[in-house]
Amino acid sequence: MLPERRLQALAAIASLLIACALASSLPTWAAGENAPPTCEEFGLAFLSSPAEPWKGAPLRVIFAAEKPLAGKLALIAPSGKIEAQSSEMEGGPPYFWFAEIASPEAGTWQAKLTREGAAAGCREVTREIAVERKQPRGPRAGKGVWPLHTQWNRQTENLYSAWIEKMFDAPLDQELTWKAMDAVLHDQSRNVLFDHLGLREDDKGAIIEPDCADVPYFLRAYFAFKLGLPFGYAKCTRGDGGVPPRCPQWWNIFNEEPPSAVEADGSGMVEPAGFFGIFGPPEPGPTIRRKRVPQRPKGLVQGFQYYLTRTVADAVQSGNGRTAADDDKTDYYPVALTEDTLRPGTIYADPYGHVLILVKRIAQTGKGAGVFLAVDGQPDGTVARKRFWRGNFLFAQDPSLGSPGFKRFRPIVQDGSGTLRRLTNAEIAKDADYGDFSLEQSKLSVEDFYDRMDDVMSPEPLDPMQAMKEVITSLEEQVNARVNSVENGRKYLAEGGKTVDMPEGASIFETTGAWEDFATPSRDLRLLIAIDVVRNFPDRVARRPERYAMPAGKTPEQVKEELEATLSSELRARKFSYTRSDGSSWTLTLDDLLTRLPDLEVAYNINDCAEVRWGALEGSEEASTCKRHAPEAQREKMAADYRVWFHERRRPPRG
Repeated sequence: MLPERRLQALAAIASLLIACALASSLPTWAAGENAPPTCEEFGLAFLSSPAEPWKGAPLRVIFAAEKPLAGKLALIAPSGKIEAQSSEMEGGPPYFWFAEIASPEAGTWQAKLTREGAAAGCREVTREIAVERKQPRGPRAGKGVWPLHTQWNRQTENLYSAWIEKMFDAPLDQELTWKAMDAVLHDQSRNVLFDHLGLREDDKGAIIEPDCADVPYFLRAYFAFKLGLPFGYAKCTRGDGGVPPRCPQWWNIFNEEPPSAVEADGSGMVEPAGFFGIFGPPEPGPTIRRKRVPQRPKGLVQGFQYYLTRTVADAVQSGNGRTAADDDKTDYYPVALTEDTLRPGTIYADPYGHVLILVKRIAQTGKGAGVFLAVDGQPDGTVARKRFWRGNFLFAQDPSLGSPGFKRFRPIVQDGSGTLRRLTNAEIAKDADYGDFSLEQSKLSVEDFYDRMDDVMSPEPLDPMQAMKEVITSLEEQVNARVNSVENGRKYLAEGGKTVDMPEGASIFETTGAWEDFATPSRDLRLLIAIDVVRNFPDRVARRPERYAMPAGKTPEQVKEELEATLSSELRARKFSYTRSDGSSWTLTLDDLLTRLPDLEVAYNINDCAEVRWGALEGSEEASTCKRHAPEAQREKMAADYRVWFHERRRPPRG
């Protein structure tokens, strides 16, 4: 839970203030509460959806709490009959219960949470929900992009975490991938807030395709829009010359970024005119044309969709996540590495520009290690779930790259005049609802960071053999994700895609257009690092024997030898297939990739056939179907100038 000093501070707050804070955390229209709560438990939150329930829409209910107390959630009909109940406590932390009625009858329903061991007055918590016979009119547009109805605090943050976890939940062994974020948000079985406003806002076919940097902002904005919470975003640099990204401008739903003339070239690059003082002048390239960004539509739903997919999407980028750890003028702030702080909704910004968002924590058991699961977006719009491990979550300490690591959205508050602002780091550290600002990660070495995360995920020593197999499984998932990326590129070429220009220098890792969509330099760099992690795992166990449950009577060196033997057999046994240029399938093993490392250092070019991108040996049967290669000038530059980055497993500095 919160650090002890925060609990002590919280205990000093008058009980009346706590009750008021809980009562105001979600208004009646947003949470279906018709009576003030009597339980004063910190962080306990309730949400019913839709905001104005009626008998023609499913009724969904969530209770979220800080403490893992066994309990049961029941939905009680106006007749007094229990129509739905669940004893399954999900999450951790926060912990939550969920129940749903497909077709609720009109009248006053009750949502009752009963928990063992809760404080007096909180063992049985009931909320009344008025279900109407006819569909209510729904909210209308007001001030700003959407009107405010409540505030960010521990309760709304807990609901945000529960909403995210519920949306991306599935068994651990199930690989989750969607073609776009809208496929998730528009899935009624996953999204508890589907059509929450009763405006058919999720039935209007909006295309939502965020890249990795957009994903956290899109999810945060979507949740804020549905519940009437504050939202804003910063305009940041990418960082260069040894200086981390900085964010000189901040816009929010009441103080919107004004439509202005923009500079755009054929590649899709868009920068506001007059903003070059921050990002530097445009590099020589295609002829630049000028156009004007249209005004946001006035309707509530149409205005939000435009704001999300145009305004926010064109504004945020990976630099937003890599700002200096002690910088106050940012959208994110760093947190300590603990089970309590690493909640669903927490982002991870790696030093090279990728951003992921945590969606679930699975606690360690006697059968397996603890796991953090996250989702990310790719340039082609796909969204996928993946495990935390060294191959997916890169970490480095380099001032020129900014401050990587786990961070949370900075709380936005509304002052007495109605103006929105972000809390400073000092305010967050003192705030009883948060109190989790920390510079811990900025002081850790690379090995210390991963060691610390191992301790957080699995507090108890791990079985070394089982731990290694789970690492191999993580590599397998990463390889399968690359299969999809290479296949997207193959289809692009097969459908008549033209030869794509290769960016110069470090820009191969961050650009726009077809190169960003179908080339895989960043993904391949991560894959090479992931392969190294797997190859070196036996050495890691020997280095940290105290971290593992070593078999009785065996030395670390003996365990290392056994791990190395098992590693070889596992890599040979695990297979995957990709589609060759002629549409036929070719199967490889993970062990094949280890023998192809030099080829994989230059396998990211979209203009090469799929066979080359998987390191097929020239003249082999596997490579016989390849009919397309990158231009010789590109191949020469990749081999002579860029290979060193992949060989040394590092991204080049910007600027």
